[in-house]
Amino acid sequence: MTIATAATTSPRTTRRITGLTPSGRLQLGNLFGAIHPTVSDQHGTDTIVFVSDLHALTLDHDPRRLRAATLENAGLLLAAGLDPRRSVLYAQSGLPEHTELHYLLECATQYGEARRMIQFKEKSAGRAGVRLSLLTYPVLMAADILLHDIDEVPVGEDQSQHLELARDVAVRFNARYGKTFVVPRAVHPRLAARIMDLADPTRKMSKTGADAGTLFLLDPPDAIRRKVMRAVTDGEREVRYDPAAKPGVANLLEILAACLGEDPTRLAGGFSSYGQLKAAVVDAVCEVLRPIQARYGELARDPGYVQAVLAEGAARVHGRAQATVRRAREAIGLI
Repeated sequence: MTIATAATTSPRTTRRITGLTPSGRLQLGNLFGAIHPTVSDQHGTDTIVFVSDLHALTLDHDPRRLRAATLENAGLLLAAGLDPRRSVLYAQSGLPEHTELHYLLECATQYGEARRMIQFKEKSAGRAGVRLSLLTYPVLMAADILLHDIDEVPVGEDQSQHLELARDVAVRFNARYGKTFVVPRAVHPRLAARIMDLADPTRKMSKTGADAGTLFLLDPPDAIRRKVMRAVTDGEREVRYDPAAKPGVANLLEILAACLGEDPTRLAGGFSSYGQLKAAVVDAVCEVLRPIQARYGELARDPGYVQAVLAEGAARVHGRAQATVRRAREAIGLI
């Protein structure tokens, strides 16, 4: 199957990259924090999106579930509006230059730099049999970015440290071996909702979080209703936006505001009870997810289409990736 693609984007166009790891099921925070901004920006930037299945290997995983999650993530990206005619979408493992550049960059990265990464400390704490890839995957993340001569990388707070590593390694490599890589800059997303767990509003909603507190993009309406109506609030009755004093209520208002494109403080004044607020959140979330779920259902019935999009996406960027690795190999001294 052939996917019609747009003409090659002008090299003057700003190039951005976004990766989503299929380590769990995509949830509402992913939609508002990463997917919607990427879909919105694809009309004005040279957009590359990849499903980072290699990153999912850093922790224990089921191979069959990983393959299924990779296709599910890709399908949901397309269902949410990512246009393969305007953007590039591929699976990370489908472009072997990622792993080749990873090793070359490891040779320009210090052990202490990798060991200081916050996510390594958090994910390795108290675990037996920690995989070496958990330590080195931030260098693979650097390879993901530098492979494509990326200008800008949208990052949240939890990924800023990884982008700084990519920048440091690129600058060091360029200084030691000659100009090889474009040094990317961070782009902090426009003020967006910080979607928290419904059962524990002190922590972010997560792809791998407890089911009760997470609104997954493929949750049916009855599951959304059940989770929202059981969301943690507080012992008061007043609906007001106060993240410090009322984190549960503030989270519900943030979700509603993200769905409606409104301000959470202004929305708070329209509700006289928590039950009324929760009902509005249910309706708003279901309305946002309904067209995505409907389109995903169509794509799921034709898995060959999604696989074709991934294959053609990798083919479109293969030449550029090869050129980057060739520059790096020559610069570092390989024949």
